[in-house]
Amino acid sequence: MSTPIKQDVIAIFDIGKTNKKIFLFDTNYNEVYKEYTTLEEIVDEDGFPTEDIHALQKWIQLVFKNILDSNTYTITAVNFSTYGASLVHLDKNGDLLTPLYNYLKPIPSDILEQFNNTYGDIYTETGSPQSGMLNSGMQLYWLKYKQPDVFKNIMYSLHLPQYLSYMFTGVPLSEFTSIGCHTSLWDYGKKDYHSWVYKEDIDQILPPIVSTETCISKYYNGKRIKIGVGIHDSSSALIPYLKGSKKPFVLVSTGTWSVSLNPYSEIPLTNEDLQNDTINYMKVNGKPVKSAKLLLGKEYIHQITQLSQYFDVPLDRHKSVTFNSQIFNRLSYSFSPCFKWKYLVNTETPEKTNLKHDNYQDAYHQLMIELIDVQLQSIKTTLGTNSSIKRLYIDGGFSDNEVFIKLLTHRLSKLKVRSTSSSLGSALGAAIVILDGKLDSKFLKKNYGLKKHVPFVLNKT
Repeated sequence: MSTPIKQDVIAIFDIGKTNKKIFLFDTNYNEVYKEYTTLEEIVDEDGFPTEDIHALQKWIQLVFKNILDSNTYTITAVNFSTYGASLVHLDKNGDLLTPLYNYLKPIPSDILEQFNNTYGDIYTETGSPQSGMLNSGMQLYWLKYKQPDVFKNIMYSLHLPQYLSYMFTGVPLSEFTSIGCHTSLWDYGKKDYHSWVYKEDIDQILPPIVSTETCISKYYNGKRIKIGVGIHDSSSALIPYLKGSKKPFVLVSTGTWSVSLNPYSEIPLTNEDLQNDTINYMKVNGKPVKSAKLLLGKEYIHQITQLSQYFDVPLDRHKSVTFNSQIFNRLSYSFSPCFKWKYLVNTETPEKTNLKHDNYQDAYHQLMIELIDVQLQSIKTTLGTNSSIKRLYIDGGFSDNEVFIKLLTHRLSKLKVRSTSSSLGSALGAAIVILDGKLDSKFLKKNYGLKKHVPFVLNKT
């Protein structure tokens, strides 16, 4: 019996806060396999919920081994796309020193005050509003002064994408997109670590910086496999659009976070920008990407959970709601906010949620109208005064939410709104990076499931 011919594939581990996925792409970037899981959170030494890094390791190793041993696929390359603002601290033996601290964990006020008194306002220089653990550089400062015994034993601190790469290669590295994602580490004007990083000797535990396209070859089962150094997910989500679109655009990458990214703005961030939660991400070439982030997905999950309890309907009821222009018209006629936000900051909100609806469908439309108002402000902040941008791309979890897309298209009627039919964005970007892929202008339309949306017409009667 002849040996079956196995298909060459690129394996991408796409690690979100909620879903952990592996995608297999062929050499033309077509998805040929997908698998995902969710993992139970654990708590750190303070009782704060966080990712179970050991469970994540085991899942990645098991999935990788199963595909290696399969009779269907031959893995030629592996890369990693993950959420940012998360550091893994290793001792001299390569062992974990701490939990993978949650980026929502608060930093003690005395530490923030000490930092600000010492270094002043560095936040416009680093493109990072003061955001506690979301500034992963501040996690290192916190460790140095609150857990000095731990800090002195750190050999390397790796951002999560680079740690996953390290699991496969044993080579500790840093790369631009993870350094540049609201870490407070990078001085965008100097194109180097900020001076405070050197003054605190934190640069000593940050591995050498390499290009995002860097690969390290390893042999598995006698086969040579290219291992990428990993990439921050929001920066990765930009890559297929930058490669495949000839015209300027803003990308709204949705999930737990909704991040609006403008890769065409070259104006440095202002204090007003930072107050509006505008930040810099970084392209693979080290150039800034003006961005605004919202915990839109997390807020959405919280609110639909509340709605399901209030109306005594199944939690997944929201999935079956389709857009109804008559409901929208009626709600808009005498509109007033009803929802008290839990995770969205810098937004006006009632003192408590006060629903005035007698059915789930109306309440859901009300929720989405209010969420779109917040999302719209984020997009407009990212756009700035750049009138040359006429296109808006939407990918990720909300790209298949009909109510979200209809409302956003209606409110942004002067832009050409496009969405993808699947949430491949960050995974596909990681695949393109590791193969240094070249895409033609038809790629987004033909291979990426791009959908065109036009504003709906209201019934005037």
